[in-house]
Amino acid sequence: MRDPQNIAQIAALEPDYLGFIFYAPSPRYVEKESPAVPQPIKKVGVFVNASIDHVLDCIKQHHLQAVQLHGEENPAYCNEIKKTGIEVIKAFAVGIHFEFDQLNPYLNGCDFFLFDSQSELKGGSGKKFDWTLLHDYPFQKPFFLSGGIGPNDIDAIKALKKTNLPLYALDVNSKFETAPALKNNSALSIFKKELNDI
Repeated sequence: MRDPQNIAQIAALEPDYLGFIFYAPSPRYVEKESPAVPQPIKKVGVFVNASIDHVLDCIKQHHLQAVQLHGEENPAYCNEIKKTGIEVIKAFAVGIHFEFDQLNPYLNGCDFFLFDSQSELKGGSGKKFDWTLLHDYPFQKPFFLSGGIGPNDIDAIKALKKTNLPLYALDVNSKFETAPALKNNSALSIFKKELNDI
């Protein structure tokens, strides 16, 4: 997010997290300042293969409480960020040949995993992956579900919630945007109410 007025609208819906993208090729890129986020909402910085020093600088400058890593960051990288005490969310693109065993080395250095769709883009593709692949997830590490989640996915989310999977949060983005970095307040309000009815 970027626009202070839009952030205030969405913050009023009391999400657990609000994301700010620090990846220059993204149309949602936060180039300079990022508005404050009211407590207890966590302010998340989204990065793609950034240097550790850059991430640490952004944590301080933008008062981030969590980072979401969408590149090829290795376990040592995640461990280094986690040493700061900040929440680490590591994203992985899931496709038909995805092997969950590759997550083993990341278990100690991440607070959460995030599962997104495979795409040439680093997130924000608006495409959904086959959620049945998650039934092979072997860990208790809680995860975020991302990738093309929209208003019509309530029933599928409800089905996931009935499993033993440690689904922790939904990362919603492009399906609720009116323009890059501008969220549709009314659509998100309805979506949250329907989620609360699950």
